[in-house]
Amino acid sequence: MRNQFRPLWRPLRRAARVLFHAGRARHCPVCGISARKFAPFGEVPRSDARCLHCGSLERHRAVWLYLTRNTDLFNGRSKRVLHMAPEPCFEPLFKRRIGPGYLTADLFEPNVMEKMDLMDIRHHDATFDVIYCSHVLQHVPDDRKAIRELCRVLKPTGWALLQMPLSAEPTFEDASITDPAQRRRVYGHSEYLRRCGSDYAERLRAEGFMVTAPDLATVISPEEIPQMGLSKHLGALYHCTK
Repeated sequence: MRNQFRPLWRPLRRAARVLFHAGRARHCPVCGISARKFAPFGEVPRSDARCLHCGSLERHRAVWLYLTRNTDLFNGRSKRVLHMAPEPCFEPLFKRRIGPGYLTADLFEPNVMEKMDLMDIRHHDATFDVIYCSHVLQHVPDDRKAIRELCRVLKPTGWALLQMPLSAEPTFEDASITDPAQRRRVYGHSEYLRRCGSDYAERLRAEGFMVTAPDLATVISPEEIPQMGLSKHLGALYHCTK
């Protein structure tokens, strides 16, 4: 009997949570909806993190502001865009605004357009105008090879936006750590293969990219930081060209 009513209970529970968080103190730029506060999120739950409407987290809201205010991604011109490990809060918006040149890819997620191993991208050189790859490289066994592949398939006139969590100084990895429980202790997540630091930009440069780290303070106003929950957990954002 419990399983019979589960499909009905979930949307009712979500509606109750949305109603509980109703208000104007927080605003999500991704879906455009306001709330009293964001919901908790994370293996160790952090408060005021996740939009109850679209599911965006802090890093998604910051990236959305950067993409819409500081790039040509949504200027309406035809372009080939590779979106690795597409976030549910972004995918429908990207698909609608970019059109037929939009490609989602992942190695394990079944509901993407193409199964893709970042260490062996099956596309010709200089295929994509834009690449967006967020919170993926810390999962890749040979991230240097993946970076070279991303650089190879990017057009000379294109740009890539790469994002990752920062939790070490300098970047740390140990190939002998293979147990998920040990990875959680060492890296903070059972599926991470390294902890990235601010020196990661040098790794990107060493594999062929020219790299800038956008100052989000020039994109986001002081008033928007608390309103959109952007005071922390943004990680590193690298704008890469060839």
